[in-house]
Amino acid sequence: MAQLKASPACSTRATAPSFHTTGHLYHHFWKAKPSSFKELGLRTSVGANKLQVIKAAARSDTEVVSETTKAGGLRGKLNKVVLAYSGGLDTSVIVPWLRENYGCEVVCFTADVGQGIKELEGLEQKAKASGACQLVVKDLKEEFVKDYIFPCLRAGAVYERKYLLGTSMARPVIAKVRFELTFFALNPKLNVVAPWREWDITGREDAIEYAKKHSIPVPVTKKSIYSRDRNLWHLSHEGDILEDPSNEPKKDMYMMSVDPEDAPDQAEYVEIGLESGLPVSVNGKSLSPASLLAELNEIGGRHGIGRIDMVENRLVGMKSRGVYETPGGTILFAAARELESLTLDRETIQVKDSLALKYAELVYAGRWFDPLRESMDAFMQKITETTTGSVTLKLYKGSVTVTSRTSPFSLYREDISSFESGQIYDQADAAGFIRLYGLPVRVRAMLEQGI
Repeated sequence: MAQLKASPACSTRATAPSFHTTGHLYHHFWKAKPSSFKELGLRTSVGANKLQVIKAAARSDTEVVSETTKAGGLRGKLNKVVLAYSGGLDTSVIVPWLRENYGCEVVCFTADVGQGIKELEGLEQKAKASGACQLVVKDLKEEFVKDYIFPCLRAGAVYERKYLLGTSMARPVIAKVRFELTFFALNPKLNVVAPWREWDITGREDAIEYAKKHSIPVPVTKKSIYSRDRNLWHLSHEGDILEDPSNEPKKDMYMMSVDPEDAPDQAEYVEIGLESGLPVSVNGKSLSPASLLAELNEIGGRHGIGRIDMVENRLVGMKSRGVYETPGGTILFAAARELESLTLDRETIQVKDSLALKYAELVYAGRWFDPLRESMDAFMQKITETTTGSVTLKLYKGSVTVTSRTSPFSLYREDISSFESGQIYDQADAAGFIRLYGLPVRVRAMLEQGI
C-alpha cells in the first residue's frame, strides 16, 4: 500500500492524524485546518476559531477534532475528521456513524507498528468501503521497537507476572504523532462528545448488525468474535469463549505461534547478542531493532514459544482475561535476564526488579511520558551499561532454556566460586560471618527463653 496516498474524493485540505489501537488502547480521531506545519508528508494548517473535539469512547476513548458548521447530520455538522483506523469492527463502524451523524468527510489514519502484511493488505479498500475518502499509513516499526519496546525490555517490565505489555507499549509511539501534530496546532478550547454513550450500539453484535445495515465489511462474525490487537511485539486475543476463564482457548485461535505439541521434535539453539542491556544480534548477525524482533518472532513462533493465558487487573478495577502470543519478546526477556545474572550484583538486581514492577504499572496505565517513568528509565540505562555479552537459548516445544551466557563484564569468577580452596575465598571465613549474620536471631531466641 502506498503511504500517504491522497484520494481525489477528499477535499484538498490535509488533516492531522492521530492514533488507534484495540484492547487496552484508545481510539482517536483528529482534524485540523489552516496554521501550518509538516508531518507524515502532509502539509496541514489549522484554524483555531472553529475547532472542536468529539471524544468517541469506543470502549475506551475516541477523539475527533473537526470544524463545525451549521448544517449536517443527525447530531450536527463537521467538515472533516481523521479517524485512527485499524480496520477492525469498532473503527469500521465508526466511519459510517460519523458520516451519518455529523455529515463529515472521514480520513482514516493507520500507524504501521508491525501488524503484518495481511493486516494492512486491502485496508485502503476496506476504509473506502466503510465510507472513508482516504487512508494514510505511516511506518513506525523501527521507532516502536527502538524507543519503546527496548526500554521496557531493558527495565524488565512485566505486568502482573506475565504480561509483556505488547498493546501498552504501542500506545505511546502512536500517540507521539498526536502530540507533535496537535499541541502547538489545535485550539486548546475543545468540546467533547462520547458516541458510545450516545448511540444505540451496546455491544459487538449490535456493531455487526449496524455494519451489515450499512453494507460495511467487517472482520468478525457473531459465531467468532475475538477482539485482537497485533503489532511487531505480540498478538492479543480477547472476547468470545475467552470471556469465561474456565474455557481453554481453541487451537485455531493462535496466529503467531504453532501449538507446542506440533512444534518440531528437534530443539533449536539461538544466540542473542546484547550491548548495554539492548539486543543487537541474532546468531552473530547484527540486525536493526525491528528486523531483529521479526527474526525472533519467526524462530520462536515455529517452536510454540511465548503463549500466555492470564486474568489481569485493568486500570479501572475490573478483571479481564487475555491470551497473548509474544514469541520473539519471550526469547529476548529470557536472554536479557540471564545476562544480568552475570553483570549485576545482588542488591542491584533486587532494586531493579522492584522498580520494574512500578515501571510496568506506569506503562500499562498509559503513563509513558510521566516524569517518574522517564527517571526510572535513566536508572535502568545506567545500571545496564555493562550488561553486554551473549546468551544462547534452547527452544523446544514451547520452552526456553538457557544453555550459555558470556560477558566481558561478568562478575562471576570461577576461581572464587570454585569449591576448591583458594586464596580469595577461604571456607573458614564463613564461621565468623555466620555468627554475626545470625546474631539477631540468637538475641530474639535468648529473649524468648529468658536467657
